[in-house]
Amino acid sequence: MPSIKITLLGHASFRLEPDTGEVIYFDPWLDGNPACSLRVADVEAADVVIVTHGHDDHVGDAFAVCKQTGATFVGNYELCLTAAKNGLEMGTQAVPLNPGGTVEVKGIRVTATQAFHSLSMSPNQALGPEPEEAYFRPDGAVCGMVMAFGNGITVYDTADTTVFSDMQLIGQMYGPQVAILPVGGLYTMGIREGARAASLIRPDIVIPCHYGEAVGQPADIDALSDAVAFLSPNTQVVKLDPGQSVTYRASHFEVGT
Repeated sequence: MPSIKITLLGHASFRLEPDTGEVIYFDPWLDGNPACSLRVADVEAADVVIVTHGHDDHVGDAFAVCKQTGATFVGNYELCLTAAKNGLEMGTQAVPLNPGGTVEVKGIRVTATQAFHSLSMSPNQALGPEPEEAYFRPDGAVCGMVMAFGNGITVYDTADTTVFSDMQLIGQMYGPQVAILPVGGLYTMGIREGARAASLIRPDIVIPCHYGEAVGQPADIDALSDAVAFLSPNTQVVKLDPGQSVTYRASHFEVGT
């Protein structure tokens, strides 16, 4: 039975491991992440690193993980230009796409979707020391990512965003069984918006992220579960603690370590 193991590393950072054998790191903010115990030095293997936008809590340690493991970087065009400045060859080690585009990397089809969030590249992502009075420079886009795996399972990570009605279209077009949603309610949508997003996408399970006391964005996940149960009865909310995993198996899941 096809399956995928999804581990919340902390905040909005995930590791995805389908039963086809690939290892994917998604928005890997590891070193310096107060909600994550895994460090870059601990990462032994990765095939693909996917990044949604240029804020430190998402692009984080992506380039370091790629250089350490030989993984292929996937992100918007501007992020790939930054990746190239950090030593990853554009087009081979750094594969660009923008909203509406699809690339296939290591057997995984990655489609970028729209998302609504502030567009900027954190100052320290440039090489060398930060200039005096550094500021956030424009990034190309914030992208949600739909990941279609070779075993037939599709995961949609909305990235940092508010709810928007075209989430229904994304759900209809790509049919994700798993959705990952931010619910911190400060820099992204909160519980109310997250529940509505789940009802538009209608996956089998929703994994909330981008919340918690460690990052100053508490959220009532029990209230989220109640709201999702009312708006989308066939969708279940799966709350993961940092370091905890969920294994999704063709409409079934198990929470474990």
